[in-house]
Amino acid sequence: MKKHSFHIPVMGIGFTIDTPLKVSHLGIDSVISLVDDILIEKLRKMYCEKFELPYQEISDKLEDFRAKRITSYLNLINDAAHKKFEDLKNSAHEIKEYLGLLPNASHLKEEFEKLTSNDFKSAEIKKWLKENLSMGSIDVNIMTKVDKDNYTKNDKLPTEFNDAHAALRGYAMSELYSSVILSAGMNPRLYSYLENFDDFFPDENGNIKKKIVLKVSDYRSALIQGKFLAKKGIWVSEYRIESGLNCGGHAFATDGYLMGPIMAEFRDNRQAYIDEIHDILIPALANKGRQVPKQNLSLKITAQGGVGTAEEHQFLMDHYKVDSVGWGTPFLLVPEATTVDKSTLEKLVAAKEEDLYLSDISPLGVPFHNLRGNTKDMEKQKNIDKDRPGSSCPKKFVALNKDYSDKGLCTASRQYQNLKIKELDDLDLSEKEYTGRLNKITEKSCTCVGLGTSALLAYGLDTKTEGSGVSICPGPNMAYYSKIMTLKEMVDHIYGRGNVIERTDRPHMFVKELGIYLDYLKNKIEESRESMNKKQEKYLLTFTHNLNEGITYYQQLFGSLKGQFENVKDSVLTELTQGLKTLEGFKMEIETLSLSEV
Repeated sequence: MKKHSFHIPVMGIGFTIDTPLKVSHLGIDSVISLVDDILIEKLRKMYCEKFELPYQEISDKLEDFRAKRITSYLNLINDAAHKKFEDLKNSAHEIKEYLGLLPNASHLKEEFEKLTSNDFKSAEIKKWLKENLSMGSIDVNIMTKVDKDNYTKNDKLPTEFNDAHAALRGYAMSELYSSVILSAGMNPRLYSYLENFDDFFPDENGNIKKKIVLKVSDYRSALIQGKFLAKKGIWVSEYRIESGLNCGGHAFATDGYLMGPIMAEFRDNRQAYIDEIHDILIPALANKGRQVPKQNLSLKITAQGGVGTAEEHQFLMDHYKVDSVGWGTPFLLVPEATTVDKSTLEKLVAAKEEDLYLSDISPLGVPFHNLRGNTKDMEKQKNIDKDRPGSSCPKKFVALNKDYSDKGLCTASRQYQNLKIKELDDLDLSEKEYTGRLNKITEKSCTCVGLGTSALLAYGLDTKTEGSGVSICPGPNMAYYSKIMTLKEMVDHIYGRGNVIERTDRPHMFVKELGIYLDYLKNKIEESRESMNKKQEKYLLTFTHNLNEGITYYQQLFGSLKGQFENVKDSVLTELTQGLKTLEGFKMEIETLSLSEV
């Protein structure tokens, strides 16, 4: 039974790579990224040495090495986490630590005190522990679009050896009972590949050994993906709603839809969704000769992105009926939960609003939250200054661009940037336009390496291949956290038993998201200034309309709240009124630009 009402989402490639080993025995769910099997293999070796377990290298010369590395690492983490949990149950002190983290566990603490007033090892206590203590889930994340083709010399391997497919297979073959979080949009080939593994299908009691979780930022895409999978007999057990822009890592902006209205749509349609998808799922399972569950399967709705106070957390639980709230960014400052090297930790502690920005550095071509002054960007700039822009591309996980090679190149690689700059040199451009386009090429950063290096540095492991540059992608919320915290301090903050935010000017999460969306729209209008066309006009007006609807929704919501957000309600309503004025100005600007094109 799940005791905590928060989870720790995936962060970067390496920051939560071993988080389950740190928090799973305490009942907290967390997520491992499966992007980097090279990093995973290095950590498996380290942990085998630490736990005095036999280690046999899974070399990249072995067939299907990527999937095998992932399976072996997940099994190691699973075994080690279970051992920590069993050890915890034999220690009165650790049990009290576990209970002390729970949101409302005073009755459990009292029961435990009563039971242990005599003999700690009694059968009655063991039974009580089994009924009341559970491990946190060891979940994994696969970015569906990071699905590069792979080759043996010049021979292209079958699709199932693509990166995301191999990662999925590696997870499917592991011993874990948990969930795979699929993010970054729909990949029909990968979704179809799920059918190859029994663990993703329900049994007659509705139990699923390996559950599917989709990270989404709107209801419509959830419904499309849910139907697609249901036709294959696959049930989506959870939708993880993430704010389009008020999040860490890659930012998948909606067309101006804000988080509150999106969550309201999921809440209001939950039962209708379950009924509609079941009507597709049950015949699909029967047609495949699979077991048909006796009753409707359960659906969780969770939310994450910019949550920062106990009051916001509880509001999402109560008003939007979410099953759990994701707390990502602040946990980067909790070494007991995440893996961040010392130098990067210090940069995060010092970071203010202006140090956290939405960048174009990601080779995936998706806006990416970035920390100013990170060492990977400094390394990138040194290469530009030496007239050698681009990365040597040692890992190639996002070598997905096929403009110049069927095998794919990463847009942050030296090879790609050299080819692109040569093309640019052949164009007869003004100095201003040339510089602008050159910057667009060279700003791409080697994030698939940079986002994993921190873990290697934190554990003193070899970074000869990767170099020592670190990329990190906290959400804008990081500006309001300014110290390294213990796990207990952070969890107490989530549940309102303490407060780790020293600043008094942190905006409400909904207001912060609105501000980021207004900035985003302003930049989009700026980009259209030179050459507005009908398609851009339609996009910008739709975006403006949806933002307008979202602000109106929030005005009604905050206007009708009683006893919640009393200390910030007035400032929120003022900000919303100001937001509408800003939006009105944007709308007039779009219409003026549109007229100038006629």
